[in-house]
Amino acid sequence: MKRPLKHLRRAALSVTACAAVASLGACSTLPRDTNPEVLYSLEAAPDEQPAVGPQPGQEPDLLLRSFFTAAAIPAGDYEAARSFLTADAASRWSPQGDVLLVDAIDLTTVAGASESDQRTFAVRGSVIGSLAGGLYTPQTGTYEAEIEMTQVDGEWRIADLPSGVVIERTELRNQYQPQALYFFDRTGKALVKDRRWLYSGQNSLDVELITLLMQGPNRDLAPATRTVLPTSAEFVGVDDGTYTFTGLNEMGEDDRRRLGAQIVWTLSNAGVPGPYAIEADSAPLIDGLDELTTDDFADVNPQVPANSVAPLYAVNDGRILRVTGNSAEPVEGQLGVSDDIQSADVSAAGTVAAVRSAGDEYRLYFGDVGGQIDRSLSGETLSRPTFEIGGEAAWTVVNGETVVRVVRSSNGQLAETEVNTAELEDIDGEISVLRLSSTGARVAMIIGGKIFTGMVERQSSGEVRIVNVREFAPELGGTALTLDWQPDGSIVVGTSAQESPVWRVEQDGSSVSALPSGNVTAPVVAIAASPSTVYITDTRAMLQTPSTDSDTAFWREVPGLQGVRSAPIVAN
Repeated sequence: MKRPLKHLRRAALSVTACAAVASLGACSTLPRDTNPEVLYSLEAAPDEQPAVGPQPGQEPDLLLRSFFTAAAIPAGDYEAARSFLTADAASRWSPQGDVLLVDAIDLTTVAGASESDQRTFAVRGSVIGSLAGGLYTPQTGTYEAEIEMTQVDGEWRIADLPSGVVIERTELRNQYQPQALYFFDRTGKALVKDRRWLYSGQNSLDVELITLLMQGPNRDLAPATRTVLPTSAEFVGVDDGTYTFTGLNEMGEDDRRRLGAQIVWTLSNAGVPGPYAIEADSAPLIDGLDELTTDDFADVNPQVPANSVAPLYAVNDGRILRVTGNSAEPVEGQLGVSDDIQSADVSAAGTVAAVRSAGDEYRLYFGDVGGQIDRSLSGETLSRPTFEIGGEAAWTVVNGETVVRVVRSSNGQLAETEVNTAELEDIDGEISVLRLSSTGARVAMIIGGKIFTGMVERQSSGEVRIVNVREFAPELGGTALTLDWQPDGSIVVGTSAQESPVWRVEQDGSSVSALPSGNVTAPVVAIAASPSTVYITDTRAMLQTPSTDSDTAFWREVPGLQGVRSAPIVAN
């Protein structure tokens, strides 16, 4: 009998004025308990002030709803929201701290008001998450508060309310845009995406992005990334189009290039046009380069073009097929003629890890696709393998609970080490699926039908740990059967749900949306994603749909595998 993992204890969020703080890791001298500030050599253009405010003669409930809409606009220290308050309440109300997000605001009049010009409303909403430093953190719970209203010169205004900002889910989309900060993984070889939601009405997006870069990755992501900035580093501001830094005298050439890559790719992917002039201590950040472009850092491009082609394989009848054009042919070597392969993964470098059945146990084989493979570990069950960046190491889950990392050592021998999963011990259920992201910084898992994500921490001792584990997409109700990472950092999920068997979950858990399911028959038991295509296996066949075309209602059979039920493998 397998040892069951225990239930993850999560404190229910009962919010009268609360949200868990998602603090940011730091590697600069910027303040950490206030909104980020930047010293400008030139005065920055002020943010646009939206024309939002109370309407003459507006009923109190409608005015209160308008207040919660205006609270999503942070410009001018929440000037739009303050216009709905009495002068005294406006001076007392503090919008500082996390922004709490609720699915919808529900208002109910509290009985007992004795004055015609006084009204109290009970405000309630289901908490879905919070924002701190632009970082979205999924949460669950209930927001409850009472807000008092009064008439001032015949117009209703808010007289008393809790401090803090609460906004509805729709206003997050209306007033904020997701942007990406980029930090290097622990190896220094790949840029890892740190998704942040920033107010879309500002005129200084580039300054805010660099300010957040200086603060470092969010707390959850920090263990999976490396810091290149010295503690003396400061972003001074923008001087005649040049991004100016000080305190970088001690930075070596490699770290200067890494900082340049972080800045350039962060600004470029936010739509800030280049080239970018960057100075550190009155000299170019990188010797000999007065301006930097994405071409200078093409080797660490974090964006995979949608038209790029990733090799496609499939497991069919216990063997591995290579799918090209309109044909699917067995790979060379043992894996192309076997009849016992249960699951497999192939890296972009052509490394393969395959799980094969052998009587009452399963065995993992590791090697080159179409070439020599060697036997590694075994167990009563082995999850589908997943590769780290570069394809030099693969992970699998043994007997639903032990995560093992397999790597080929310098002498050619396979070595197995257990991954520290102490943070998973309080989660109820077995780990049925485990997938590493393309950079190896994140891990997504299905445990007891639920989706969890975590970060991969690599310690100097060589120990590898899964840390900062969070549950994602609880609305799927424990129906998840399979998942994979998409190149943009989102997760695609196959489920047992009949009406909507395939879902997309954003990298930060801020959105869960159903993919078209016109001809998909649940359950979806296998899934894989390339830059251009999502592949699934339902009860009948292996199907595909463009990942960038949300209007496609139907999935098509994969050419070369029509009428053949197979499991997809994308070599990313």
